[in-house]
Amino acid sequence: MAILYVIIGIIVLFILRGIKVINEYEKGVLFTLGRYSRTLGAGLRVVVPIFQTWKRIDMRIKAVDVPDQDAITKDNVSIKVNAVLYYKVSLADKAIIEVEDYAYAVSQLAQTTMRDVVGEVILDDLLSKRDLVSKRIKQIVDKATDPWGIKVESVELKHVELPDNMKRVLGKEAEAEREKRAVIIKAAGEVIASTNLAKAASTLSTTTGALHLRTLQSINDISSDRSNTIIFAMPLEILRAFERMGSKNK
Repeated sequence: MAILYVIIGIIVLFILRGIKVINEYEKGVLFTLGRYSRTLGAGLRVVVPIFQTWKRIDMRIKAVDVPDQDAITKDNVSIKVNAVLYYKVSLADKAIIEVEDYAYAVSQLAQTTMRDVVGEVILDDLLSKRDLVSKRIKQIVDKATDPWGIKVESVELKHVELPDNMKRVLGKEAEAEREKRAVIIKAAGEVIASTNLAKAASTLSTTTGALHLRTLQSINDISSDRSNTIIFAMPLEILRAFERMGSKNK
């Protein structure tokens, strides 16, 4: 009787050991006697011990931090660049059968690809067109990992570290560019101001009484401050007219 209980206990343990629960975001790759059988979906599944083995695969999107990589741009500038790569397993069976460790393989492939793509562009394009560089890295990695059942969602360059001498050069270049824009804006303002002054002078010279009104307005503006000293400039002809009038009275 005791032997029967032992046998029953072994059978129960054997069955319980073969019961597996697969979550909604997972897949199970089942092998029977070492050969691929099928891919298991979410739910309660039974795997026959000894004869069958299985691998659990997470199908959610994963973020891989691509560490700093030393690279040389097309114009021979040494930089350090890092990125983050988002991917997911699209075919669980290929991710297990075609590559030993797909997570490690994707990480290594992303590092080498990033160095190669950076070497194809000049520094200015790398700094100003990061989106294009990121898309290029994504296309290459996605194509290379397609036989592994991996789908690359996106690649984002996080940081581009420049050498100190290049930072100083870029700083001087940016300062020179700002000074150039300031000179252009100032010159454009002077052109507009001179044009308006010319129009005002033309109006004052052709309109009767306009100059006197402008003079009175200026006097009114100046007189608001008592500390100002007002000096009137009279034409020489008016002074001579007063002189002639005085000589006639004599």
